[in-house]
Amino acid sequence: MSVFATLGTLLTTLADRLDPLFGASATAAAIVLFTLCVRAALHPLARAAARGEKARAALAPKIAELSRKHKNNPERLRRAMTDLQAKEGASPLAGCLPTLIQLPVFFVMYHVFSTGSGAGDLLDHTLAGAPLDGRWGGALAGQQGMVYLALFALIAAVATWTYVRNRKAAREAAAPAVPGAPGASGLARVLPLLSFGTLITAAVVPLAAALYLATSTTWTAVERALLLRGR
Repeated sequence: MSVFATLGTLLTTLADRLDPLFGASATAAAIVLFTLCVRAALHPLARAAARGEKARAALAPKIAELSRKHKNNPERLRRAMTDLQAKEGASPLAGCLPTLIQLPVFFVMYHVFSTGSGAGDLLDHTLAGAPLDGRWGGALAGQQGMVYLALFALIAAVATWTYVRNRKAAREAAAPAVPGAPGASGLARVLPLLSFGTLITAAVVPLAAALYLATSTTWTAVERALLLRGR
């Protein structure tokens, strides 16, 4: 059985269980439940990423000291910073793991509802009348349009909140730029804007995949707020 058929079977089973509660929107509810299960399974990685982020913020004074000590030796400064981050367990890549691991899951969801591969009768299901394999371009008016409007409003609200929080965190944890890396400060300003990439993605994928994105990004925002509170 292919991975697409496996996901289709799983969603169908969940939808059957949820049908008494959600009726015609049972498959949409199954997608939300499936997404929550995926994110719950990735929570240990998110906790590790949060610890790494806190560690990086705590290292700012030490990095400033290293910058002063090795200001005339950029190569030695880079080695010293790398050693310090490794010693303190503050790898900058740790925060990317939950997102990277989700990409195959999102791709499978997108493929199933874009091509119908392994979907069975899932393509016949809806969310408040909007087909799960449909896109917003074909549902600008009426009830279907309201479904997309509500979904985009949720994603935009989460993206805005995440952007503001990330900008604030970047200012608080700002460290002196490493000589020889002039783009570092610019990158720090651009990265928070990536939170709006989800809104653009949701506008071009099927409703089912957009629902997965909305659920996952909302989970991420709440999870980070709880894990990084009082930082």
